[in-house]
Amino acid sequence: MPQSRSTAYVRAPAAGALALKQTAFIAFSLLGGVCVPAVAAEDANLPLVTINAQHARDDAPLSTPTSTGSRLNLSSLDTPASVETITATQIEARGDQTVTDAVTRATGFTSNAAPGNGGTALAVRGFSGQESVMTLYDGTRLYPGAGTMTFPFDTWQVERIDVLRGPASVLYGEGAIGGVVNVVPKRPQREFATTIQAGFGTDAQKRFALDTTGALGPMLSYRFYVSDNRSNGWVDRGESHTTSFGGAVKLDVSPKLSFTLDYDYGRQMPATYFGVPLNNGTIDATLRYKNFNVGNALIAYFDQSTRLTGVYRVADGITLRDQLYYLNTNRHWRNSEAYEMDPSTRLVTRSDYIEILQHEHQVGNRLDATIDRSIAGHANRFVVGVEANQISFQRDSNTPFGGSSVVSADGFDPGVFASPDPTVAEFRTLTRQVALFAEDRFDITSRLSAVGGMRYDYLDYSRRQLATGTEFGKTFSNVGWRLGLVYQLSPSASVYGQYTRGADSIGSLVTLSQSQTKFDLATGQQWEAGFKQELPDGRGFWTLAVYQIVKKNLLTTDPLNPTLTQQVGQQSSRGIELSGALKLGYGVSVEANASLLRARFDQFDESVGGVAVSRNGNVPNNVPQQTANLWLTYSPVHDVVVGAGLRYVGRRYSDNANTAPMPSYTVLDATASWQATKRVNVALYLRNLANRAYAVTSESPVEWLLGPSRSAQLVATMKF
Repeated sequence: MPQSRSTAYVRAPAAGALALKQTAFIAFSLLGGVCVPAVAAEDANLPLVTINAQHARDDAPLSTPTSTGSRLNLSSLDTPASVETITATQIEARGDQTVTDAVTRATGFTSNAAPGNGGTALAVRGFSGQESVMTLYDGTRLYPGAGTMTFPFDTWQVERIDVLRGPASVLYGEGAIGGVVNVVPKRPQREFATTIQAGFGTDAQKRFALDTTGALGPMLSYRFYVSDNRSNGWVDRGESHTTSFGGAVKLDVSPKLSFTLDYDYGRQMPATYFGVPLNNGTIDATLRYKNFNVGNALIAYFDQSTRLTGVYRVADGITLRDQLYYLNTNRHWRNSEAYEMDPSTRLVTRSDYIEILQHEHQVGNRLDATIDRSIAGHANRFVVGVEANQISFQRDSNTPFGGSSVVSADGFDPGVFASPDPTVAEFRTLTRQVALFAEDRFDITSRLSAVGGMRYDYLDYSRRQLATGTEFGKTFSNVGWRLGLVYQLSPSASVYGQYTRGADSIGSLVTLSQSQTKFDLATGQQWEAGFKQELPDGRGFWTLAVYQIVKKNLLTTDPLNPTLTQQVGQQSSRGIELSGALKLGYGVSVEANASLLRARFDQFDESVGGVAVSRNGNVPNNVPQQTANLWLTYSPVHDVVVGAGLRYVGRRYSDNANTAPMPSYTVLDATASWQATKRVNVALYLRNLANRAYAVTSESPVEWLLGPSRSAQLVATMKF
C-alpha cells in the first residue's frame, strides 16, 4: 500500500558524533530498561542522518498507515477494524477549533460534552462516556479521573485525529468498549515554515494562533505552537478563554536513532453553563440564552503533558520504541448545577451547589519492539511490548453539596455560591497498572492475511478517605484479544472480518467507590465485518461495516431485593456504518457518512423508590440510534472554495426509563475561503445557520444542555 513519507538527508559532522550517539543510545537503553547491542564502530562517522515524517494523505486515506487501529502501523485497508482519519486539512477547511467538533464529523460519533466531563465526552456504537470511548494523545492513554477528561481540546496543534470504532482492550487495556480517539500532534520538520492566524467573530470572538517549525543545525529540528481563543459566549455570562502552547525538539542522532521531547500545556476557562430547565419536558424558547448558574461560578482546567520518545532501528526490519511520559491535571468547579422549573409559577429551583477540586498525576512508560521478518516465505510483522503507569488522584469537595435557591425564570439576580458544606480534602487514590501486549500480521497468501493480538493488564487500586482515614482497595486483571482476517480483492479494495474480546470498567477506574470495588470489570465481545475501497486516481473511497457488541456484567439491582446490587446485567448494540468521499469534477466534492444503530439493555434493573424496575429493551441514555454527516465543497473560481455541512443526530433519551426523549436535530454549517495571495488565506466560518435550538446532552431528565446558537467568524491565515 502507498505510504506518504517525506524524507530529508543531511550530513552530520564527524567530530564528537560518536560520543553523542553513544551517550544518547545509553540513555535510550536505560529508558527502556533493556540490554541491546553496542553501537557498531563503523557508524562513528555518521555519514547520513535520516528524518522521516509520516502524514495522513487526503487523497489516500485508507492506504496511509496509522498506529491507532493497530500497533503494527497498518493502513486501514490492511486492518480488520473500522479505522478513520480526520486530517489537519479537513479540520482547517471546516473550521473546527475543538477536538470534539472535529471528531463528531466522523462516522457514528456524537457529543455528550458537559462541564462535568470536561466538555469532551463522546458516544459511539451504543456506548458513551470517558471510560467506554477512550481518548489518547499521541498514542498514550489518559486515565480520566471521576469520568472527567480535559485534554487534548484544541485542534491547532493537531496533525490528524484517528478514530477506531469498536472494542480496543487488546490495544489500550480495559475500557474503550465503544471506540478510541487518538489525537496526533504535529511533528518537528527540517523545512522552515511558520503559520500565523488571527480571527474575530460574533459574541466578541477573538482568536490568535502561531505555529512554527524548522531545523536547529544538522541534527536538531523543532516545533512550537501557541493558540488563544476568547469569547463572550452565546448565553448570559457565557465568557470563555482557552490557551494552549507547546512544541517538540527532535534529535536525529543517526539514520538509526532519534529522540523527541514533547511538551504541551492547556489552560481552559470554559463557559460556566450547565443548561436550562425544561418546561413540561420541552425546550422553552424564552430560556434559550439564559444562564441559571450563580454569579461567581468557576470552571478551570490546567493540563500539562511531557513525553520523551526514543526510536532505534536495530537492523533492517527490527525497530525499538520507547516513550516515557508524565501528565499533570488540575481542575476546579464551583457552580450551582441542577435546575428545575415549576411551569405554573415559572420559578426555578437551583440546587447541587458543588465545589470540587481535582489533582491528578500520571507517569508511565511504554516499550515495544517491531520485527518485520518472513516466516517460511510468508511476510510477517510482529510487535511485542510492555507498558506501566502510576496514577495518583486527589479530590477536594464540599460533599454532600448542600445549598439551594429559587429564582424567576424570566429575570433574576444570579447571586453567589453559598453552600453550608465546607470544601475539604475528601479522598486520595493510587492506581498502578502494568500490561504485556503483542500483535502479529501474517500473510497466509498474497491476498489473505491474519491479524491477531493479545494484551494482559494488571491493575492495583487503593483509596483513602482523608476525613476518616478509611482505606480500601482492589486488584483487577484482564486478557483482551482480537483475531481478524483481511482479504485483498485488489490493491485498493479489501474485505475483512474480526472477533474481539475486551473489558470495561464499572466506573471511573482511578476513582472507584468502596461499593464498586466489590465487583469485577465488565466484559465485552464484538463481531464485525466490512468492506473498504479506494477509487482510482485519488477520486475517493468508501467503507461499509456491520457489527454486534455485547457487554456483560453490568451493575444492576436485584429484583428480589432492591437494596442489593448485583453484577449480572447485559447491554448490546448492533448496527451498520457507511462512509465515503467522492470528487465529482468541476470543483465539486462530497464527503458523507451514516450510522444506523440498535442499542438496548438486555438485562438491567434500576431501583426506583426502593422498588426494582426492569429497563430491559430500553435504550441507554444519551445514545442516538441514527447519525449522519454530509460535507460539500465547491470551487467556483480559482482560489475560492465554499463549503456546507450537515450534522444529524437522532433522538436520544435523558434517562434509562426512556420517559424523557431528546428530539433529533440537524445543524447546518457553511464556510467560504479565499486564497488572497500565495501566503494569505481569508476564511469565513458560519455555524448553525438555521439557528436551531437543540440539546447536546442532558444533565438530568428535567435539564438539558443546549448547543450553540448561530455564529460567524472571520479568520486570516498567513504562511511563510
